[in-house]
Amino acid sequence: MTTVKKTKNIIWGIILIAVGLLWALDVCDVIHFNPFFEGWWTFFLILPCGIGLITERDKTGNLIGLCIGVILLLGTRDIVDFSMIWKLLLPAIIVLIGVRLIFKSLFRKKEKNWIRFNRNTKGAREFCATFSGQNVSYDGMPFEGTELTAVFGGIRCDLRGAIIQHDVAIEVNSIFGGVDLFLPENVNIQVDSTSVFGGTSNKRGTAHIDGAVTIFVNSTCIFGGLDIK
Repeated sequence: MTTVKKTKNIIWGIILIAVGLLWALDVCDVIHFNPFFEGWWTFFLILPCGIGLITERDKTGNLIGLCIGVILLLGTRDIVDFSMIWKLLLPAIIVLIGVRLIFKSLFRKKEKNWIRFNRNTKGAREFCATFSGQNVSYDGMPFEGTELTAVFGGIRCDLRGAIIQHDVAIEVNSIFGGVDLFLPENVNIQVDSTSVFGGTSNKRGTAHIDGAVTIFVNSTCIFGGLDIK
């Protein structure tokens, strides 16, 4: 179990114990505690996003979710006007995404071995699925990098049989879509992700293999997802 997952489990455990104890004290008439107060359902958004801010590397999606959850809570408590919330919600999300992209470009740590997909590389290809699906396979073929874009669609990219002779980069853009990326066992994987109401799941992990090539995955997921398998 990874450290991040352990931390999440510990935080969730503390929260559940606290709620259970407070509820029990309310039943015993020691204190007054009502877990189903007006707007209680907003904590299904507030709590996961708040924990994500503490435990996850990419915080943009969690920050947006936390802000939305708090605003909805304030609305259900009649502290702010719901009509104004819906008018400002989308502009606020767009602003937060823009700020995140700017700060990521300006302040991201420079890694001398980090590379990005080069569209001029011979043999590199781009694939796009818009309101559709695509299956991409490089079985027995040289692989020089690729860009995968899924917009209201899905892409399945299988590189398990590809010939990879040097470090390569894969750009993934998932917007209201999904991308499944299958990588060979004998490669190193480095992932850099920006997620807004979406996420990148690396089921392969980042264990280092001496002497193996590295696949650099740069993902942007907006209401979409990337699964690395």
